[in-house]
Amino acid sequence: MRSVFAVFFAIVGFAAISACSHDTAPPVGRWEGVYDTQDTVIAARLEITAKNDIYLSAPDALDIGQSSDTDHAAIREHLADGLADSWSSVQPRKLDFDGKTFRKPGGIAPQVEWDSSKNQMTLIVYLGTRPEIHIALHPVKDFTAIPFAAL
Repeated sequence: MRSVFAVFFAIVGFAAISACSHDTAPPVGRWEGVYDTQDTVIAARLEITAKNDIYLSAPDALDIGQSSDTDHAAIREHLADGLADSWSSVQPRKLDFDGKTFRKPGGIAPQVEWDSSKNQMTLIVYLGTRPEIHIALHPVKDFTAIPFAAL
């Protein structure tokens, strides 16, 4: 009788583990996007390689609400140039991925969210005590030199 219960619990345990497990390998690809308001500008790139290396850069300009339109355009250009120039030196980061959300290892706050139905990443940026900023990143084959061109 004990062996019947042992087999039963082994099967139930295996089924429970199998039901919970899924492929949590992050999607491979490149994504980019921008956040541009009167006061804050962010240009972002994300790349995930086949080796699950995650490269992410999102330079920002804050408190620029008093800048002229010409200055705002120069800020965009400066961020785009800086992103392109520094991309080769970006180091891979380790993030936990549950199939939808990327978090710092052992962390709680989401860093990036994945929507597989749209092939879209959403970068979540935390700038000091400000509310979090969600930046929609669209897939790209190659990164663009001017990520603000679509605005």
